[in-house]
Amino acid sequence: MPMAQAEFRHLISRSQQGDLAARSQLVEANLPLVHSIARRFLERGLEYEDLVQIGALGLLKAISDFDLDYDVRFSTYAVPKIMGEIKQHLRKASTLQVGRSTRKLASEALQTKDRLGQVLGRNPTISEIAAELEVEPEDVVFAFDAVSPVYSLQARIAGGGSEAPEFQEFVAIAGDHENLMLKQALESLAPDERRIILLRYFAEKSQSEVAKELGISQGQVSRIEARIIRQLRYEL
Repeated sequence: MPMAQAEFRHLISRSQQGDLAARSQLVEANLPLVHSIARRFLERGLEYEDLVQIGALGLLKAISDFDLDYDVRFSTYAVPKIMGEIKQHLRKASTLQVGRSTRKLASEALQTKDRLGQVLGRNPTISEIAAELEVEPEDVVFAFDAVSPVYSLQARIAGGGSEAPEFQEFVAIAGDHENLMLKQALESLAPDERRIILLRYFAEKSQSEVAKELGISQGQVSRIEARIIRQLRYEL
């Protein structure tokens, strides 16, 4: 018989207070959900058992992080957490498989970025880095994206220093459920993708303004934005 939501919330409260028996009950009750999500990622380079174990780690994080003040079903909160844990692992694994030439370009681009930053007194644009390396801007973006770490919503927006706002501060406040899901969906984006969304929809800049700031063409911004929107729709 399925566990009632009230019982779920009671067990979560006990688990968050250190009750291991309550946590075990929650894990056991939600393992079918983990298995269901893990099956979506078959043929992505990991064994099914490994996917389940990684998903279970996401489930444990969901149990630990779930805010009982939110009027949200636990399963609604847990699904993106479990998926996010698997996706993050897959992204890290794929980073290890990045080609030598791409890693080399990323290393050179980072060094050039630091050097130009000292000369210009600001963060250089992608186009400026590309011109210095005599490569296409798209190649620099690809190299950065291929080796970029997964950022948290608590990360500061690049170039703003210690006073810069966190990504999560730009998330529009809707209902608790919508706000929570949007934050998690934004967290799944690469840093450059997240910056485009923040500039377009929270800073309310035009595509041409975003293109100028990032040093790429308006057409590129349009294509990237369309792809991100499709991904966010899928995440949500």
